[in-house]
Amino acid sequence: MAARDWELVGAPNARDLGGLPAADGRRVRPGRLIRTAALGRLTDDDLPVLGKLAPACVVDLRHGTEQVVAPPDRLVGEPRVVHLPVYDAAHPVFTYVSAVLLGHDLDAYDELAREGMPAAMAAIYRWFVTGESARAGFGAAVRLAADGANLPLLFHCSAGKDRTGWLSVVLLTALGVDEAVIRADYLRHNELTESLREVLLAAMTRHRSDLDPAVARPLLEVRPQYLDAAYDEVRRVHGSFGAYLRDGLGVDDATVAALRANLLE
Repeated sequence: MAARDWELVGAPNARDLGGLPAADGRRVRPGRLIRTAALGRLTDDDLPVLGKLAPACVVDLRHGTEQVVAPPDRLVGEPRVVHLPVYDAAHPVFTYVSAVLLGHDLDAYDELAREGMPAAMAAIYRWFVTGESARAGFGAAVRLAADGANLPLLFHCSAGKDRTGWLSVVLLTALGVDEAVIRADYLRHNELTESLREVLLAAMTRHRSDLDPAVARPLLEVRPQYLDAAYDEVRRVHGSFGAYLRDGLGVDDATVAALRANLLE
């Protein structure tokens, strides 16, 4: 099914990773790996589209504290739902970002505010590589994707851009997709959500007159420097992406082989 056949109004950055060129001249199978934002804002018209996609497994990377303040995912059928929270409530950058999003007092975050939101986002991406719940969640998600019983697999966080974006990077790298292709897919979020982003910015600044849109905008976008921060952390800690998969995420050669067998054509 072509991507244009299943646009989701309530998740405008949703996309199939199928068709991307991968290892050994092969391609990622269409309709097997679907990345989206949280599914709680799907419209009634979106539900038959999701039904056609028919995910066997839905991976939710949100923490429980994020789930309770959001509308519940709207699902079709009875997919296996797996919660793999990639979040650290004690991490100062996470609490700063939450404070900006929720309109809380930012006085306690003067140092982070001085460094700027792009620096905060880069710190989160470095944490994706080394954080305990990040390594556990991303590793478990890859193992789920390697099991044909879980395909099609749909995965999401809240906005479907950062945790979802990095999991896409991990999966596509394991499948042998070139870094330039992976980067292009990662950056597509911005074009797919441009109008939504402006609406969100307007709402945030209307709710908080003291919030500079220039502070909030980097939080609502993906940027090359965020991805670079994660790649740099992979090299710094593990030396190579293969070592990160093996030692950081516990994804062994057999899992990578199963992933490629099930997800490449």
